[in-house]
Amino acid sequence: MDRNHLERCVEINDACQSVEATSTYVSLEAEIPEVLYRGMKEFIGSHPNWDQYRVMSSAIAHFLFQNGCGDRAVTERYLNDLFSHAEA
Repeated sequence: MDRNHLERCVEINDACQSVEATSTYVSLEAEIPEVLYRGMKEFIGSHPNWDQYRVMSSAIAHFLFQNGCGDRAVTERYLNDLFSHAEA
């Protein structure tokens, strides 16, 4: 996927959000290595309160936080998942 494809997806999402102001999600399509897919599948199988959406969202928040993202919502998501993961 190239940057232009991602930008088109964001533009489409922006248009959809103007129609429905309550939407707070963006759909992503990504190819990942099979080993990561298997690991995610095993994790979800042993943690029924997690699903692929929560895993991916948590992984993205973790990456952004660890790489200096200062957005408060990202930090909150990272910390919430960090502590709820210990309970799961």
